[in-house]
Amino acid sequence: MHNYPPLLLLLLLGLMCLSGAGSAARFMLPEDGNDLIGELRQVTALRELTLLDIARKHDVGQDELQIANPTLDRWLPADGDQVLIPSRYVLPDAQRRGLVLNLPEMRLYYFPATGSAVVNTYPASIGRMDWKTPLGGTRIVRKQSKPSWVPPKSVHQEAAAAGETLPKVVPPGPDNPLGDYALRLGLPGYLIHGTNRPYGVGMRVTHGCVRMLPEDIEQLFGLVRVGTPVQILNQPVKTGWQDGTLYIEVHPPLKEDPTSTGDLLRFTLERIYAELAERPAVLNGQAVRKAVQEMRGVPVAVSKAGLVGRPIGNPTFR
Repeated sequence: MHNYPPLLLLLLLGLMCLSGAGSAARFMLPEDGNDLIGELRQVTALRELTLLDIARKHDVGQDELQIANPTLDRWLPADGDQVLIPSRYVLPDAQRRGLVLNLPEMRLYYFPATGSAVVNTYPASIGRMDWKTPLGGTRIVRKQSKPSWVPPKSVHQEAAAAGETLPKVVPPGPDNPLGDYALRLGLPGYLIHGTNRPYGVGMRVTHGCVRMLPEDIEQLFGLVRVGTPVQILNQPVKTGWQDGTLYIEVHPPLKEDPTSTGDLLRFTLERIYAELAERPAVLNGQAVRKAVQEMRGVPVAVSKAGLVGRPIGNPTFR
């Protein structure tokens, strides 16, 4: 931890509170045939701000910002460092309706009712490797404002193993880990909820629930209805088109996913070939390899704009 002087500590706390005043990113849906939203931005780091502060101010997740800026210190970026805000996204390969959570990306997308031309997107925390967030389809079955938290038996057991004791019920208030809002899923025991620890959002830190920033869950709570569909995906590599150019967005795979210990390049090429089978283009193999090696979680163009040709079969990268 930093040993800040008292006046600087007060400034930091004030900036942290201000950072929570931002709203989730809202974008117009792309035109037919396109799959990208948003734009990448750069901001200048200030000595008194950590990457955690910058992430919350710009509504991106902690790990999301770190992998986009792998050379920067999470706790003490240098004054004047340029920080890339990864605010451009390839939309997940899913139905564009309701809520879509992509686990490796640790990002939630909300597509309002049919006929709306917008999409909201929010950073999210997901379950640790030993408390996985389940994949599949479900729905919002209940909305709760000021929820109480009833720790399940498994969480009580984990706390006991660590020499801690949990109450049977945690009432609403600043000590409640659910925050002020909760959306209960049709998967028993799983919720999308707020938090009293906002600076962990965008990391694998939960017991399987989906954790959001307080300001984001407050907005989402007012938008969604009971019955809203929810799709939970595992897409470490997303592919999409923008104005005739193919893009890929590569995130570190979940550690329990065989892709993380297998051939991520081959997996990526399989996704690319599926796209090229429908829309032939000339592939930039060097760009593909670089995106897979770096896994920075930002869209990268991997076809040559304006050129059309057959998909390249089984290329060898040197």
